[in-house]
Amino acid sequence: MNTVNHRIITLLACAALSAPCTQLKASQPLEGGSVAVFPASDSISLLTDEIQVTASRIRTPLPQASRIIGIMTREQISALPVQSVNDILKYAAGVDVRQRGPIGAQTDVGVRGGNFEQVAILLDGINICDPQTGHNSFDFPVDMSDIDHIEVLEGPAARAYGSSSLMGAINIVTRTDARSNARAHVEAGSWGYAAAGASASAVKGSWNNMLSVDYRRSDGYSRSKTGELNSDFNAKKIFYKGAFATQDLQVSWHAGASLKDWGSNTFYSAKFDNQFEHTAKTFTALQAEWAKGNLHLRPSAWWNHSQDRFELIRGSEASVPFNYHRSNVVGVALNGWLDWKLGRTALGAEFKNDDLVSGNLGEPLSTPIHIKGTSRDYTLGLNRTNVSLILEHNISLGAFSASAGVVGVRNSWNGNEMRFYPGLDLSLRLSSALKVYATYNTSLRLPSVTELYYSVGGYNADKHLKPEELRAVDLGLKYANFRGVQASASLYYNHCSNMIDWIMDLTEAESDRHWQSVNFTQIKSWGAQLTANVSLETLLPGHHLLKSVDLAYNYISQEKVDAPNIQSRTTLEYLKHKAVCGLHLNLPLNLELALNGRWQERTGTFTDFDGQVRDYEPYGVLDARLEWKGSRCSLYLEGNNLTDRQYYDYGCVPQPGLWTIAGVRIQLAD
Repeated sequence: MNTVNHRIITLLACAALSAPCTQLKASQPLEGGSVAVFPASDSISLLTDEIQVTASRIRTPLPQASRIIGIMTREQISALPVQSVNDILKYAAGVDVRQRGPIGAQTDVGVRGGNFEQVAILLDGINICDPQTGHNSFDFPVDMSDIDHIEVLEGPAARAYGSSSLMGAINIVTRTDARSNARAHVEAGSWGYAAAGASASAVKGSWNNMLSVDYRRSDGYSRSKTGELNSDFNAKKIFYKGAFATQDLQVSWHAGASLKDWGSNTFYSAKFDNQFEHTAKTFTALQAEWAKGNLHLRPSAWWNHSQDRFELIRGSEASVPFNYHRSNVVGVALNGWLDWKLGRTALGAEFKNDDLVSGNLGEPLSTPIHIKGTSRDYTLGLNRTNVSLILEHNISLGAFSASAGVVGVRNSWNGNEMRFYPGLDLSLRLSSALKVYATYNTSLRLPSVTELYYSVGGYNADKHLKPEELRAVDLGLKYANFRGVQASASLYYNHCSNMIDWIMDLTEAESDRHWQSVNFTQIKSWGAQLTANVSLETLLPGHHLLKSVDLAYNYISQEKVDAPNIQSRTTLEYLKHKAVCGLHLNLPLNLELALNGRWQERTGTFTDFDGQVRDYEPYGVLDARLEWKGSRCSLYLEGNNLTDRQYYDYGCVPQPGLWTIAGVRIQLAD
């Protein structure tokens, strides 16, 4: 490590040991069923009617949810040493974040041992999963300061989020300001990192409008064998959100765009260390909620557009042509529910069409489509339509609540027939602070277009893959009292069928090896998760140094058909152990320090640069954030991977060592 990095670590360590502290007001008391699945920088009340969550087809206040939902609030996010949504999710014990580069360059996110294709990713409740590949699902158009909260629903979520939520769902909910204001931030750091962004909200009467822009770039932390940058990053985002509300009607709409260019290092092949990728995405959605008496209706419509260019050899098509893809996803949905004597009954219907054209994915097009800016055409493509029908009923009898329902799914791809997936959620409040729950849910996941058709450069896909299916059981307790203590304990069991994976037979000669997409096996897995959050400023009002302490641990064990000499890209790789912790301190001079650590052990192997098969090694990482807060301005210093640990999240893509960032945020008006 260089001298500057040593000085930064010393500064953070000294700050952590600083003496007396100023007094801060206590946190809000916690309602009985609250539990934070995320380790948080603050222990605050999560059980208020202001936070609406979607654990089923009916959006309900968090206190009434029959499943544990991980919530990360805006205040908690702002105190973490993070630069992207996937950075935030690193601190969720049940979430597997496999980065292929920092600052959100490209990240694969799984839940409870699942892979990146098996999780529904949503923006304000609208599914933005990419039908081409889940690798690009985290191209959000929103800046970190635009986020109100993040919901993580672990386990099958077909009743709430449709057929892409096999193992769970992650919903990014953007903020709606109560009054007009403006904000701006500037950051700079290691490896040529620089970022700037601004947002403004205009609120008048029933109307609310917000616009934000964000720019980030980095030279990257590594170079190719020829000395060229191969992990550089450049991203631009713009996001607009509007809303109109009356007593009976609420309407909201958003539109955003994300442009990203990044050096892809050895993301897809260890044989090529100068890969490159460009993505351009736009997102639009319109949603409404109308209420009259006991009847509620929630219509929505959306359109997501994506373009992708992948270069195996950066800047050169002499030996390997670039891969071009373009997709359009259009959807409409209508959900409604009626309150009556026997509870709340909901009906829903959703229609979604995936249309993709490509240079190497899909079936031959009857008429080629020109690729703008090139001399080439899209010659292949795939169009498939998905229809979902949902029936659900919720009841609440004193301390007992239940939600039961079924979703029917039919997709036009491969002549699939209508399939039905039931679910049941039960919860019982044992006391004002303790709640027990049990759930049984089922779900499915359709193959991505890449899994069906990618047969290029050592890959061989199968277009007749079957959908993945999952049956899951959850049992657990969650505890929260008015003294600032939250905790949860859960056991879960998953039975997965027709799991899709890319596998390689290591018994073949190295020159003959290739990756094959297959419905590999059935997998039975069980897991246990523990979380605890203590707000010390609430529990011990006279103690002001320690603000909060957070701990969480997740364990997974899988039973599967023995597969000797088979190397897997997804299914056979999972986090067996993951532990996360957080410590938030109040320091003198309006300073706050957040220390966050994680340790994890992955099951699986990868092939290194020399062609040798290696096991993933366990590793631990420590991050920190030191912030000075003024009335309208805050200054902060962040350090990621303070111990400069070398580690691998995916294949032979080494992750960066110590990374430091300094920044300033300004509240321009309110």
